Amino acid sequence: MADIEEISRLIRELEDQLVVCMKCGMCQSVCPVFDRTGREADVARGKLALLDGLMRSLFEDPEGVYQRLNKCLLCGSCAANCPSGVNVLEIFIKARAILTGYMGLSPAKRLVLRGMLSHPGLLDRMAEWGARFQRLFTRPVNEVVGTSCARVMSPLLQGRHFRSLARTPFHRRLPSLDRPAGASGLRVAFFTGCLIDKLFPDVATAAVRVLEQARVGIFLPEGQGCCGIPAVSSGDVTTFRRLLAHNVRLFAAGGFDHMVTACATCTATIREVWPMMAGEGLREAASQLAEKTLDISQFLGRYGLIPPAVDTGGGATVATYHDPCHLKKSLKVWYEPRDLIRASGGFRLVEMNEPDWCCGMGGSFNLQYYEISQSIGRRKVDNIQRTGASVLATSCPACMVQISDMLSRAGARIAVKHPVEIFAATIGNA
Repeated sequence: MADIEEISRLIRELEDQLVVCMKCGMCQSVCPVFDRTGREADVARGKLALLDGLMRSLFEDPEGVYQRLNKCLLCGSCAANCPSGVNVLEIFIKARAILTGYMGLSPAKRLVLRGMLSHPGLLDRMAEWGARFQRLFTRPVNEVVGTSCARVMSPLLQGRHFRSLARTPFHRRLPSLDRPAGASGLRVAFFTGCLIDKLFPDVATAAVRVLEQARVGIFLPEGQGCCGIPAVSSGDVTTFRRLLAHNVRLFAAGGFDHMVTACATCTATIREVWPMMAGEGLREAASQLAEKTLDISQFLGRYGLIPPAVDTGGGATVATYHDPCHLKKSLKVWYEPRDLIRASGGFRLVEMNEPDWCCGMGGSFNLQYYEISQSIGRRKVDNIQRTGASVLATSCPACMVQISDMLSRAGARIAVKHPVEIFAATIGNA
C-alpha cells in the first residue's frame, strides 16, 4: 500500500481539478469508447462524477471504481475538446494512482510491472529469448502487414494478428552513440522506447539515418528503460519513478539541445507525465528533460530539416496517415509527419476520413476490453481502405500494433510504416 500522505495529497489535487467540470457532455461526442457502448459511465463526464465522491467510494467499492476508471483509452479526446479545459488525463492518472495505492497491484500486474518492466536489463533479455522461440508458437498470417497469429488458440491472444518480436532489437543493432553536433550545429539525445526497440527497430534505425543525414549529433545512452507509461497508467507510481530515475541518470550527462523520440506515446509521457508524477526528488530533472523533448518529425520541422514536398505525379504509391492521439491531441503535432511523407519521392498522401479518430489501442485497454478495442479499430480500418492506400503511416508504435492487427484480420494487404521510415528510405536511395 502506498504512503497515506501521498494518497491524501493526490486526492486534494483531484478535488481542486474536479470542480472545473461543468458536466456539459461535450466529451460524449468525441469519446471512442462511448461511441461503441453508449454508456454514461464510459465517458469522461460519468467518470468525473464518480470521482467527485472518491473518498467515500474508495472505501465503499474501490474495485468497482477502479474497473470503471480503467475502461478508458487515455486518448485525450475529451480533454482536447473540453470547453472548460478540464485536464482529464491528469485526473484519471492520479485517480488510478490513488486507487492502486489503496488496493495494491494484482499479482499479475505486480509480476509484469515490478518484476520485469522496472528492470530494463531483465526485460531486454526476456524479449530476446522470446524472439528466439516465438516461431514455435506462432505462424505468419499476412506478409504485407507483417503479422503472425498463434498456432494454438489462446484466451489471452483471442485470435489477434500481432507483430512479432524483432530478431535483433535496436539496442543490439546500435547499443550506444555519442557524436558531436555536425554542420547543423545541433545535438540530440535519442530516446528509443520499448516497442520501437523490440518490435520496430527499423523505425529507430531510420530515425538515426535521418538525423545523421541532417548532420545532427546524436547521444544514444546504453541501457535505456521504458518511459513508464504502462506503469503509471496502471497506477503503479513506484515502478514509474524507478524507471524515471533510471532514465534521468542515463540522459543527465548527455549535453544536448533536445531529446527526440519516434514514439508519440513516449513523447507525450516525457513531456506531460514525467513532471506531473515525478515526486519532489526527481521533478526538477524530469521537467528539464520534458522541456527539451520533441517528436522526431516536430524536431525536423522546427529546424527546417524537412525538404520541400516532392511532385510525384499520378503513378506514386498512395499513402494515408493516422494521427496518434498523444501526438495530435496532447502535443498539437500533425502537419510535420505529413510533411515527411510529402518530402519522400514516390509517395502521394491521400487523407482518410477522421484521421485523428482513435485507433482503439489504449495500451492495457486492448488487453482488458479487446472486443471494444476491435470495434473502434474496425472504424479506423474502414476509413483507411476507402483511400485506396497501399501504405498506412503513423507516428506511434502502439498504433502500428493495433492497426496491423485490424488490417490483417480484415484481410487487407496494406503495409504499416512510420513516416520516418518512409522518408529515410528516400534519402537512403539518394
